Amino acid sequence: MIAMEPDPAMLAELRSRLPNVTSQPGKAEDIPLPDASVDAVLCGQAAHWFNMDLALPEIARVLTPGGVFAGLWNVDDDREPWVAGLARECDASRTLSEWRSSSHSWIATNRGSAEFDPVEQAEFEHGQMRTADSMVALIATHSRQLVMDPVELTQQLERARAYLRSRPETARGEFRLPMMTGVLRSVRK
Repeated sequence: MIAMEPDPAMLAELRSRLPNVTSQPGKAEDIPLPDASVDAVLCGQAAHWFNMDLALPEIARVLTPGGVFAGLWNVDDDREPWVAGLARECDASRTLSEWRSSSHSWIATNRGSAEFDPVEQAEFEHGQMRTADSMVALIATHSRQLVMDPVELTQQLERARAYLRSRPETARGEFRLPMMTGVLRSVRK
């Protein structure tokens, strides 16, 4: 396994937490690996940041024929009413409803798509133990929040904290955040 990360600070964090994993600087649009050198390219919570017109041909280049390109996204399971309320309250993250209503045409609509079979989709249910404070800290790391105006972000996080403290499911310490991991997978032709 080779882990790649374009951000030097995140790469340093990866290396400190997983010192036995080979890691190097790199990004999907310019992968520093030889042609047909890997059996799989996996990205977690990241493909929405890629320039797919550049990334797909590059991913196809490094994959062996029959190799897999997959993206994974954790989404909050808004079938649970308090989770749906949190999403409405502060646009906290991508929800299962949003995930299921999306077209997921991330490969078919971009340059390089001829190199890949049609996308397969799967979902895997799980959960994370949280507190109101750890939930708010998690929300602050989501893509939507990372690009927000700092004042707006502070206000939104305070609304999320107040909401979580007002709900019986989340107000008394630790609670389980119901989640789903959505997976999109395509095989290189």
